[in-house]
Amino acid sequence: MAPWLQLLLLLGLLPAAAPASSKPQAAGAQAWELASPELREPVRFALEMYNRGRAAGTRAALGAVRGRVRRAGRGSLYSLKATLVEPPCNDPTVCQLPVSKKTLLCSFEVLDELGKHMLLRRDCGPVDTKSTDDKNETFSSFLPLLNRDPLPQDFSVKMASIFKDFVTTYNRTYESKEEASWRMSVFANNMVRAQKIQALDRGTAQYGVTKFSDLTEEEFRTIYLNPLLKDAPGRNMRLAQPVTTVPPPQWDWRKKGAVTVVKDQGMCGSCWAFSVTGNVEGQWFLKRGTLLSLSEQELVDCDKTDKACLGGLPSNAYSAIRNLGGLETEDDYSYRGRLQTCSFSAEKAKVYINDSVELSKNEQKLAAWLAKNGPISVAINAFGMQFYRHGISHPLRPLCSPWLIDHAVLLVGYGNRSATPFWAIKNSWGTDWGEEGYYYLHRGSGACGVNIMASSAVID
Repeated sequence: MAPWLQLLLLLGLLPAAAPASSKPQAAGAQAWELASPELREPVRFALEMYNRGRAAGTRAALGAVRGRVRRAGRGSLYSLKATLVEPPCNDPTVCQLPVSKKTLLCSFEVLDELGKHMLLRRDCGPVDTKSTDDKNETFSSFLPLLNRDPLPQDFSVKMASIFKDFVTTYNRTYESKEEASWRMSVFANNMVRAQKIQALDRGTAQYGVTKFSDLTEEEFRTIYLNPLLKDAPGRNMRLAQPVTTVPPPQWDWRKKGAVTVVKDQGMCGSCWAFSVTGNVEGQWFLKRGTLLSLSEQELVDCDKTDKACLGGLPSNAYSAIRNLGGLETEDDYSYRGRLQTCSFSAEKAKVYINDSVELSKNEQKLAAWLAKNGPISVAINAFGMQFYRHGISHPLRPLCSPWLIDHAVLLVGYGNRSATPFWAIKNSWGTDWGEEGYYYLHRGSGACGVNIMASSAVID
């Protein structure tokens, strides 16, 4: 394994696998029993990597295993949860007292690309074989650094002060002292994680305290992100006619009046609706000369193909707008951040679309299309965005895989800062996040899958 990948594994920065549960498998994922030959190979590889460097007689054996797979492009990503049994230690030079067999619970993520395996994540810890409650496993995995490697006392004192400032800045209240203590430990762990993300970022981004800093990674993903983007195929759209002219060196639709103010999706995974309305707002402005703030709540309530606050796909949302007969404005159908009964009125619809198109995955062509035709709906992997403050983000590709996109946003422009090329991205987490609600991502490297799912409405 490459040294840099080993470093990422040691730092614990590769994407966490979703905990196994009794919930139905998402579309695009498939579960197998161990007997499946297709599951055996990634399991064998994960066990081999775990035992690498161990002497004969000290290597772990495989116990129970569960797994699922996500397919994309030329490869497959296997998420595995397995028990490993390490042999007893009877060597007096190593163990002062004989030690019985030890059972570990491990989570692995194995990437198989054209038959070549790569271990993206390994997280193992002791487990009580009499109690393997998934809820407890998940809970303990939230704080691996604090649980297994306690931080120095001076760090804890400084972190307490920073956490107090965080609570004041974001007006946090907790139900009990125990809850406040738990949130502080989550906050401290997140600050350590943000520092690691910072150390490995190749751009100019700064990571640290944000309004999401007291949320576990699982909470953040569940509340604010969109799992359907990576799991569901969506509706097929025709390819847009490419723009053949060379794009200008920089472009910003905000300066040209085609972008509404930054909105806030709240505690609802409705980013897909905000991405689409932002695109339609720009298209209507360019075709009709009027910038209207359009209703995301209409899509949350009335798009029956998508899953409201549980996620959705831009391609489905375009279809819903056409089938409904248009979009109402924000003023007429205001945002509530939760699923309600559909109350769309065709008489109040102010905007309509005729079609939707899929755009090129070539970033140069995307820039040319954007400069000529307006803001673009895209989906990205939100790695690091929980702690993003400002600057141009450029994570390592294994950390921000284009196969694991989970957040829909809006490209509104592009340019360069000190020779670093960027996409200017309108997010939907309010103006108290990022650069007044905007995210800047490296342009030209396919960073975080920004070029994988680009689309636009068509207004004749």
